[in-house]
This record gives sequence, C-alpha cells and structure tokens, in this order.
Amino acid sequence: MAKRIDINGLNAYYGDFKAIEDISMSVEPKSVTAFIGPSGCGKSTFLRTLNRMHEVASGGRVEGEVLLDGENLYGPGVDPVAVRRVVGMVFQRPNPFPTMSIYDNVAAGLKLNGGVKKSDLDGVVEESLKGANLWNEVKDRLNKPGSGLSGGQQQRLCIARAIAVQPQVLLMDEPCSALDPISTLAIEDLMAKLKDQFTIVIVTHNMQQAARVSDRTAFFNLAGVGQPGRLIEVDDTQKIFSNPAVQATEDYISGRFG
Repeated sequence: MAKRIDINGLNAYYGDFKAIEDISMSVEPKSVTAFIGPSGCGKSTFLRTLNRMHEVASGGRVEGEVLLDGENLYGPGVDPVAVRRVVGMVFQRPNPFPTMSIYDNVAAGLKLNGGVKKSDLDGVVEESLKGANLWNEVKDRLNKPGSGLSGGQQQRLCIARAIAVQPQVLLMDEPCSALDPISTLAIEDLMAKLKDQFTIVIVTHNMQQAARVSDRTAFFNLAGVGQPGRLIEVDDTQKIFSNPAVQATEDYISGRFG
C-alpha cells in the first residue's frame, strides 16, 4: 500500500557541514514526485534522508521529522533496516549483485528477510520481473548472472529487486543518467505503471524527464557557495514548468540560471 510522506523542518549534516536546511514538504501517495535543481544543491542527500540512508555516510545525521503515514521514521526505537524495507531505493548506476544470478538478485531481499518458501519465491521473482517489465527478456536465463544484462536491463533488474520486498515507497536517484535514450524511455514508462502501486520520488538532472514522468516537482537551490541546499518551490509539475511562483525556478527551468 503506497504511503504519504510528510517532511517537517528537516536539516541534514555531514559532520559540521549542513547540506540541506529547513525542508518541509509532502509527497502524495501513488504519484511521482521529481526533485530538480543544480548539482550540489542537496537533492540526493535529501532523497537519502527519506529511507535513513544518509546516516550510512560518514558523519551523516539528520534533524527534523520524516513521517510515513504519520509515523516518524526518525522516532526513538525505529530500526533503520526496517525503514529501508518499506522505503526502497534504486541508485544512479545499475548495481546488480555481480556474482548472483538474475533470479537470486531479485530474491536477495526476500531471502534476507527469511520466511519465504521456495514455491512462493518463484512466484514473487516472476511477478517482480513482470512488474519491472523484464520477465519476457530474461525468463529463459534466470540462472545466468545479472551482470550479463545490458545497462537498461540491469537497472530494471534493480527495480525488480527493490519491488520484490513490497515497499510502500520507491526512491530513485537519477535512475536513467547512465542509460541510453531507449532504456531511459523504458524506465520512464515503468515509472508511470509503478505509481499505481507505489509512492515514487525521483532525483533527475533531466528537466524534460521531470516534465514527462512526474505529477509534482520540487526545485532545490543553494543560497551561495558553501551554503546549505534549500527547497525553493514545490507544486504540480505542469504549474512548475508553465507558471512557477518563484523567479529562481523560472530562471533554472528556462536555462537562464547561473
């Protein structure tokens, strides 16, 4: 079941350096929300706070709230590993487990969680690969290494691996930046399909992609060199691209930025 995310007064740090400052926004369930903005403005850092991956970074810490249907993911006693089961992530470069077969790549998370029978595992692997629009391409070579697939197929394999554990939110950090245009289109089509089941948040440098795939868009920017990233504006994608409320957003989208 897709869930709503509410972020309240979020700051994220690397040691003493504040990377993002005072971010408050909501992400609607069963939608695609795109984060856009110049390099280094904290988009990926913010994305990683949504499933507690930011803490994995050296000196990474967070202040503020991230509420998933009202439950604070940073509340006392909340297990970060449990959070990452509910809020899955797909990274910039496809990262299938190189020594594992296609089948085992998809099943990895399920096996880690335990308690899934082999007969059930087969069904989940098939459904996840179908969900990632990859089943027909790989069904006859499930025992072959995942690393033998093309870049676009590897990224869809990573999406299958992420959705196999049935998360409620799917985070994607520039999932198409390492892919060719045809593979990019396949991932974009997939996002449109997956939002029926999941809440999807994507970081992208490609504004045309944000305009194509997202329902809502958030624009981030830096106040200056060495300053933390801030959320400048968030709204329906059509409005952000046709009639933004803030001049800085318009300058960035129209290419007059910097």
